[in-house]
Amino acid sequence: MNLTEEIRFEVVDGIAVITIDRPQARNAINHGVIEGLRQAWQRLGSDGALRVGILTGSGDKAFCAGMDLKQAAATGLRVPPRDMFPVLNDVVQLHKPVIAAVNGVAYAGGFLFAQMCDLCVASDNAQFGITEAKVGRGMPWAAPLAHLLPQRVMMELLLTGAPMSAQRAYELGYVNAVVPLPQLLDHALAMARTIAANAPLTVKAARELVYLSTEMGRSAALRAAYPLFESVYLSDDAQ
Repeated sequence: MNLTEEIRFEVVDGIAVITIDRPQARNAINHGVIEGLRQAWQRLGSDGALRVGILTGSGDKAFCAGMDLKQAAATGLRVPPRDMFPVLNDVVQLHKPVIAAVNGVAYAGGFLFAQMCDLCVASDNAQFGITEAKVGRGMPWAAPLAHLLPQRVMMELLLTGAPMSAQRAYELGYVNAVVPLPQLLDHALAMARTIAANAPLTVKAARELVYLSTEMGRSAALRAAYPLFESVYLSDDAQ
């Protein structure tokens, strides 16, 4: 089903497959993409039958090429408000894992969409680029990259605007797997099925553990981690 003209929402084995469907515009972000993703995250979060989400793009060239600059120019957009995009782990709090299945280029806002997901698989033709320096725009959303990439790699991406191949992203640990394009969605679904088959309370707490550990030092993270899993140990699943 389509949540908006630009966002498809399909359910496969308890997994929500969310597709940006603007291939003619390289899946660039317009108002319909923004509103459709808001609805998609709300549905994924509220439906107890859905365990994992996959975010991907339509076609074989672009996951998402970033903001639709023609629309931005037509609307006179200057400083984007922080809540303009439904960014996971920032504007939107979702307690279920989401996998980015990056099919082709992920530039600017498309890089952000891949970055905000918990896991990432990429096609062998994928490229990741933070291209804002080439068009005089900003990338405040890139701050969390300091936890995902080495400092000098992050500096290179932001200052040059040059794209990074899927293979290099994999070697740096930014991407979990690189597969041929025809196998991309199947690989993402296999990963999602593995997660969905696990104990949901443990998955939820483990995901939270990863994020709180990036916010704290070693000792503080350990102190926070033990209470995080108390409800898991006491659950019917554990017993």
